[in-house]
Amino acid sequence: MEKKFKRTLITTALPYANGPVHIGHLAGVYVPADIYARYMRLKGEDVIMIGGSDEHGVPITIKARAEGVTPQDIVDRYHSIIKESMAGLGISFDIYSRTTSDIHHETASEFFRHLYDKGEFVEKTSMQPYDETAGEFLADRYVMGTCPHCGNERAYGDQCEACGTSLNATDLINPRSTLTDSPIVLKETKHWFLPLDKWEPALSKWILDGHKEWKSNVYGQCKSWIDLGLQPRAVSRDLKWGVPVPVDGAEGKVLYVWFDAPIGYISNTKELLPNTWQTYWKDPETRIINFIGKDNIVFHCIVFPAMMMAYGDNFQLPDNVPANEFLNLEGDKISTSRNWAVWLHEYLVDFPGKQDVLRYVLTANAPETKDNDFTWRDFQARNNNELVAVLGNFVNRAIVLTHKYFEGKVPVAGEYTDVDKQLFADIVAAKDSLSANLDTFHFREALKDAMEIARLGNRYLQETEPWKLAKTDMERVATILNVALQICANIAIAFEPFLPFMAEKLRGLLGMSSANWSKLGASDILNAGDTIAPAELLFEKIEDEAIDAQIQRLERIKEENKVKNFKAAPQQEDVEFDTFMKADLRVGTVLECKKVPKADKLLQFLIDDGMGTRTIVSGIAKYYQPEDLIGKQVCFIANLAPRKLKGVVSQGMILSAENADGSLVVMGPTAPVVPGAQVK
Repeated sequence: MEKKFKRTLITTALPYANGPVHIGHLAGVYVPADIYARYMRLKGEDVIMIGGSDEHGVPITIKARAEGVTPQDIVDRYHSIIKESMAGLGISFDIYSRTTSDIHHETASEFFRHLYDKGEFVEKTSMQPYDETAGEFLADRYVMGTCPHCGNERAYGDQCEACGTSLNATDLINPRSTLTDSPIVLKETKHWFLPLDKWEPALSKWILDGHKEWKSNVYGQCKSWIDLGLQPRAVSRDLKWGVPVPVDGAEGKVLYVWFDAPIGYISNTKELLPNTWQTYWKDPETRIINFIGKDNIVFHCIVFPAMMMAYGDNFQLPDNVPANEFLNLEGDKISTSRNWAVWLHEYLVDFPGKQDVLRYVLTANAPETKDNDFTWRDFQARNNNELVAVLGNFVNRAIVLTHKYFEGKVPVAGEYTDVDKQLFADIVAAKDSLSANLDTFHFREALKDAMEIARLGNRYLQETEPWKLAKTDMERVATILNVALQICANIAIAFEPFLPFMAEKLRGLLGMSSANWSKLGASDILNAGDTIAPAELLFEKIEDEAIDAQIQRLERIKEENKVKNFKAAPQQEDVEFDTFMKADLRVGTVLECKKVPKADKLLQFLIDDGMGTRTIVSGIAKYYQPEDLIGKQVCFIANLAPRKLKGVVSQGMILSAENADGSLVVMGPTAPVVPGAQVK
């Protein structure tokens, strides 16, 4: 029998404060966590949801250096953006704090010191990259050199972004410091390690034997780590930014961010509930749920639990870790560094009042067991075809008809027909499925269950046609519209976890003071005689122009990335000057230009070369219209041996340059010259 808990503690992965929040974060962690928290509150459960910004680590120091500001400046900026945009989307944290807070530094220091005093760490010395000019040890990202696998000369000390190979800084050829461009040296340094191997039997029993109900992607990744054998993991780093290691002789060392960050859940709970926080962390009657993305599974299922096991003092381990996979954008992996993302704070500006549309689409496309894709066309279609045409349309018709026939009052229902009874039986069935899916973190399926209630309402009005019965049977019309309004009230409850802004607006229209999960499925939520406000649209169509603007923005970003990441082709072997002088480079004027039949890439030119005319075939048809080139002057090789292309003899080669995006640009003089002029 499943254990019943008195309370629930929900934690959400701490977003990294070196940039804003994007839709991948939302779909993976924050929208699912908020759905679950709202559902639990609707049921009257004791639940708190803890969030905050992760503000330590190397990426923040890198960004600060690049911008010429302090790490604190960076985290202050992005913590504010993240916190405000989360609130704007209705993510209902009970607290959203940060890891630069005093209470977090105190909590993390105490946690480390407690483990240190218990002898839970292993001290090790190792040789690490060091910049003698800067006088500091270097994190992997501050080391750059040549990749030994692909020859990329700008590979980082942790990974080559050209070939994707994971590296150590010492693997690089000619490694140098990105701080001073000095060659690195290896210098001995001491760090503390958490011996995960010591806790492997306990972790194996807890996860592999005790939590077979976990999502397959979570359970499978944990099993893979454990089967490979757990190894000691460093808990400190040589860095100036972070929580200082609270041990004598550890100057210049901070807690490794992966050790520091999960303690943020505890410190944020302390900040929220200074007198009762231990009830939520140490009472066996508390159920702890960690909402995370798949890249955090090892930390939340293996590392953080091992930390709490080592600490002791009755710290409770999570009951479930419903991690999601990744969300892609328009078929490509979301990337902060490439700006390939839909940023939440920008979305809220571009689509004001449409928070629920984003929540709906991200839930409908939730990457629960495999990676999924967000596209702007799908976003538009789901809004227009589902939220507007199904949910919004039904509610609007029910309220408009009530005002038309009953002056905006809930009419008195007569005796239910079999159709009416079956309708509420179907709604109860939808509620049962909805509850079961929410209880087991299947939010995508749960959303379908909620939408089924709106679909049932639409079908009911379409089949009963009260606008036709109004001519002959107003008593039946009263029953139909009473039923329709009760369905609207059910929608206001069922959608509260998913679409809280719409649910609140609908409750206002119906005069509902609150929502309670226990009333879902009932046929008497509204009382006869209750006043219904005039109809207002719950959702509106999103036109092509708004979507086209977003797609064009992404296209611009794609082109900018091509330019930014452009790498010139390697220089070819040197040639002797006399060899180069054999090429006769000249300028000619285009007299005629046309496409070569049955050759999509080829254009046929007639060139005035100063000595007469000549025909040249060039593979630039993809980038130019023939008529745009007539009258232009171009550079060409005059003494290239003739060559037949698609049946046309080409007497030379027009010079073009290849752009970052692969497009070709015809080369020519910047001012008019006489045809046949030689290029010197």
